[in-house]
Amino acid sequence: MMFKGSQSIEPEQHARLIASRGGSSNAYTTRDVTVYTADVTSQALPLVIALEAERVANLDITEATLVSERKVVLEERRMRTDDSPGGKAMESLFSQTFQAHPYRWPVIGWASDIANTSVEACREFFAAYYVPNNITLVIVGDFDSAAALEQIEQAFGALEPVRPIPRNKTEEPVQDGERRSIVHFDVTSPTLAYAWRAPRSGHADSEALDVLSQILSGGRSSRLYRRLIYNEQVALSAHGGYWEWADAGVFYAYASVRPDAQVERVEDLLLEEIAKLRESPVDAIELEKAKRQIEVSMVNQLSTNSAVANRIGFDVTVLGRIRPLEDRLAAIQAVTVGDVQRVAREYLRRDGRNVVHVIANPDPIAAPASPAGGGS
Repeated sequence: MMFKGSQSIEPEQHARLIASRGGSSNAYTTRDVTVYTADVTSQALPLVIALEAERVANLDITEATLVSERKVVLEERRMRTDDSPGGKAMESLFSQTFQAHPYRWPVIGWASDIANTSVEACREFFAAYYVPNNITLVIVGDFDSAAALEQIEQAFGALEPVRPIPRNKTEEPVQDGERRSIVHFDVTSPTLAYAWRAPRSGHADSEALDVLSQILSGGRSSRLYRRLIYNEQVALSAHGGYWEWADAGVFYAYASVRPDAQVERVEDLLLEEIAKLRESPVDAIELEKAKRQIEVSMVNQLSTNSAVANRIGFDVTVLGRIRPLEDRLAAIQAVTVGDVQRVAREYLRRDGRNVVHVIANPDPIAAPASPAGGGS
């Protein structure tokens, strides 16, 4: 709806004005933030600043726009979740990994939320969160800093801050046992998903968990990929990682099971690999390889102005400061063999694991007959 016009800008004109100057614009939402991006030349920067301030100040939230965008979001949810075994698996996994915290909710929302959201609710949300004291504005590239700051002050300076901004205060209780669910879906290739709760972004164990995840499931040379796909040939894909957010993190593993294999067998093999990491120190060569892979990834992820801006925005919003790349690389280099085994033991515990199997329904129930006189 942020692209559907304001008092001074017609629907879709925001994106068209940027595109007409050779730029591009987009947006995305994570569990912590919503981000709006614009990639433009420095000559178009004043226009982008003005456009952003205009839609924050004067967004036109109407019933017609809501009806139109609701269809778009419902279709996106259908494609990514409702019709996707992987989407079903991850939605179920998060809803049981977090019992109290809003991280248990899908970012896109439940279908009933999307279908029943009102214009009034949209306006209330916009008024609560789309305010100048809840916005982090990041500009990266070749531009005149003094001129840009003056333009920002002129465009955003008149906007009134809002206090207090609603914040979630829920603390997730300690998980006291394994949680497991089975999702029936029309699949020939079952899906296995595992998750353990892990620390928030910026925690002292974050780098060790990054290295652990690289060794276990980071790419085709990882232990999980080699065991499940190359050696045992029971999975079509296998990956995982450490996701870190403002309030918590998740360490996860995921496998798409071959049609001729059993999901239980894949789970047994996964647990064997987890047990090895908990019980035996990793090889020093394997450790150094994982560190190099992470370092290369960190550098490559900052190869564009847009990527740098996204990283700065995340750091400021979640950590409250900009963390230099040198500090992040040094922290990865400082991870030891002992650190990897310690975090594996501390976080990948049996009583803290969450498990989802997505399998075909072994006993499908026939669809109920239409009531008398009903249509087809």
